[in-house]
Amino acid sequence: MPVYKWIAETRKGKTLKGELEAADEKIAEIQLKRRNLTVKKLKVKPKDLFENVSFMQPKVTKKDLVIFTRQFSTMIDAGLPLVQGITILSEQMENKTFKKILTEVVKDVEGGASLAESLGKHPDVFDDLFVNLVAAGEVGGILDTILQRLAAYIEKLEKLKGQIKSAMTYPIVVVAIAIIVISVILIFVIPVFEAMFADFGSALPIPTQVVVDLSRFVKGNFHYILGAVFVFLFLFKKYKKTESGKKNIDALSLKLPIFGPLLKKVAIARFSRTLGTMISSGVPILNGLEIVAKTSGNAVLEEVIYEVRSSIAEGQTIAEPLSENDIFPSMVVQMISVGETTGALDTMLEKIADFYDDEVDAAVDALTSMLEPILMVFLGGSIGGLVIAMYLPIFKMAAVMG
Repeated sequence: MPVYKWIAETRKGKTLKGELEAADEKIAEIQLKRRNLTVKKLKVKPKDLFENVSFMQPKVTKKDLVIFTRQFSTMIDAGLPLVQGITILSEQMENKTFKKILTEVVKDVEGGASLAESLGKHPDVFDDLFVNLVAAGEVGGILDTILQRLAAYIEKLEKLKGQIKSAMTYPIVVVAIAIIVISVILIFVIPVFEAMFADFGSALPIPTQVVVDLSRFVKGNFHYILGAVFVFLFLFKKYKKTESGKKNIDALSLKLPIFGPLLKKVAIARFSRTLGTMISSGVPILNGLEIVAKTSGNAVLEEVIYEVRSSIAEGQTIAEPLSENDIFPSMVVQMISVGETTGALDTMLEKIADFYDDEVDAAVDALTSMLEPILMVFLGGSIGGLVIAMYLPIFKMAAVMG
């Protein structure tokens, strides 16, 4: 069906605009009049030439998802029917990809499917956690509350991801700049000095000779070095996609001397936040743990959660199997145990998540403060070392002449 762009006025004289899908212009006008709107302009939206080219379409961001979830929750709380609420949001949606998905969701719901089933057909946007919580909200009649929790959960999770990215980006950028600068010096600057040193007629100091030999090697084999880097990155990505590769890399990342403790805190915060949100929303504990395992983002933690799930199925508590691994500190295990005993596990998990969110904040600040001097020393030592090595013959010649 064609899509129509419209401009209309409300009864209070406010101008609104949007898009809607209809069989023809007359039906589109009727749909707008049913919403108590006076149509001012209505025309067919021109087709997008790249509509069917997936990589040319915008991606649905977490920000888009949070805004949709909050607005949808408000509409349901106000008593608006599901189909009408999603239709209004799809018409106002600027992201073309998300608009198309919401239009398909409306069609599925109108066709008799539940909202959770309709959302589940788009796993790239609505993951297992989102779909299962919506299903729990539909069954319990608390969909608006569930959607508010989901929006808050996604926002906190994105904040956590942002902190990790900021902690990782700084050292990566500094090291990358250092490698580029050193490569430029070795390929373009050192050969100029080498030609000048050839006229000295005497042996070069050992540091200078090492730098000159390194420059010759890099300049003569630069294309091989670059190719080897690309091959390594390609093989690393392929290895990471395998089950054993992901597990080994994730296990190694948790043992890193500087980043390991930070990644552990992030894993605990994510586990606690996700499981707490699912339990408070009425999702059965076994189903909740399965979804938490899939969305954990770490193969080692995923295996631990599945072990916890198996233990619970056999009649154990959550705290017992958690205490048998070195990811979860004793304080976390004890708090979970107290939560199980008092029947307030969801509240206790939220408190753990809040605590570790603060811990991640402090860890990122400490990590940044610690890395700054280390990286400055690395930059100064590497680039300064090259410069000093190249000036040693000049100092030696000046001493001889003196």
